[in-house]
Amino acid sequence: MSSESGINWILYDGDCPFCSNYVAYLRFREAVGAVKLVNARDGGSEFEYARASGLNLDEGMVFHYEGRLYHGDECMHMLALLSSSTGVVHRVTTWVFRSQKRAALIYPLLRAGRNATLKLIGKSKISKPA
Repeated sequence: MSSESGINWILYDGDCPFCSNYVAYLRFREAVGAVKLVNARDGGSEFEYARASGLNLDEGMVFHYEGRLYHGDECMHMLALLSSSTGVVHRVTTWVFRSQKRAALIYPLLRAGRNATLKLIGKSKISKPA
């Protein structure tokens, strides 16, 4: 898998209920086109590409868009910019993450919540960078 691939994808933790629900409810604008959802726990070429790029998947989701990787708060910011706001919860998260500054401030709290939730439900972390 190369970053030049024309396929846009999101690599997320399928065992995290927050991550799974968030990506399931994303609605991208028509201009974005199809986005492949990839569970990082299943491995695969997207997983290996993100790891080879030095990204720690326990530190955040990865969004491959137009040949570039966005990770963590940058990922959430880009997803907010490119998705349409439907539903109250999605409108709030979109508003929060449309600001790069708010995304950078709030994302560490979300990541801590994810890590605590995984520990509570008995799930391990995904991996460390290659």
